[in-house]
Amino acid sequence: MSTNFLKLAKISLVLVYLVIIAGAVVRMTGSGMGCPDWPKCFGYYVPPTDVETLLWSPNHEFEKGQVIIYNEELQVAKNNFTSTDKIDLINWEMYTKHDYAVFNVWHTWIEYINRLLGALAGLATLFLALLSLKYWSCDKKITLISWLVVFGMGFQAWLGATVVYSVLEPVKITLHMFMALVIVALLLFLIFTASKRSLNVKARNQIKLLFTSALVLTLVQIILGTQVRQFVDEQIDTVGETAKNLWLENPTIKFYIHRSLSIVVLFLNFYLFWKIRKSKLPFKKINWVITILFLEIGTGILMYYFDFPFASQPLHLVLASLLFGIQFYLVLEASLWNKSDKSL
Repeated sequence: MSTNFLKLAKISLVLVYLVIIAGAVVRMTGSGMGCPDWPKCFGYYVPPTDVETLLWSPNHEFEKGQVIIYNEELQVAKNNFTSTDKIDLINWEMYTKHDYAVFNVWHTWIEYINRLLGALAGLATLFLALLSLKYWSCDKKITLISWLVVFGMGFQAWLGATVVYSVLEPVKITLHMFMALVIVALLLFLIFTASKRSLNVKARNQIKLLFTSALVLTLVQIILGTQVRQFVDEQIDTVGETAKNLWLENPTIKFYIHRSLSIVVLFLNFYLFWKIRKSKLPFKKINWVITILFLEIGTGILMYYFDFPFASQPLHLVLASLLFGIQFYLVLEASLWNKSDKSL
């Protein structure tokens, strides 16, 4: 397997994780509607830095597609024109995807950076897919999965647009996060395959089952966590951003399931850690899993008992996505391992 392909796959993975981190920051800062349209931002490829740019003004040249805020509504220029002394609404049409029309420069640029990182990740995966074409004759699944990643990135971009159009509908946010993890898994599979010289090794069913179970539990925890986060967002809207001690007041049953299931996740992974150490199995990445689990539980404790310290929410999400990635890689390693294989 080409070293260039492996390097580009790793770069693509890093960029996808940067998008996940940026998305977590977007949620932490409430910047999801910082750009109310898509793919542009207030009609611009590079968003404005001043609200004055989004207001109507006389004797000003407006371009087709440019957005202004007028009477608390988004108006889109129909054509290129120069304004006169009074606004003529015949030159404008109301934005109909939603009725959100607020400009906050920090929210706008945080969301813009998130989209920019997404575009860079998309380009990286496209180049990766093009590079994979040379392997079509010897290993078709490499090419097929590489292009599947590209389509996945396109679908993820479309999901991002629907999240904006729905004004951050919870189900679509959860699906958006789930799709990001699918892309992470596909890239990890490519990296794993590119790193191996031989694939002709029998699996050890028990250890693979345990790794798979731990992975599934982590995925369930992430999905539940996004639902808990949505409850917190609703609480913020009700009690305000400063009343952090009330953000988890009277939570839904999903919160208690999420909290209780974390104990199961911890014990299962500790059992895996003990089994691997006792049997001297070659799965060293289990140490990363345990470390991240402690950090993950620590951030959860901070949020619940210490009223959501700064950056605890996005850190909690990013750690969960890293945990998912490492556990998925361990499943791949277990699928190729037997007692005589020491290469892992």
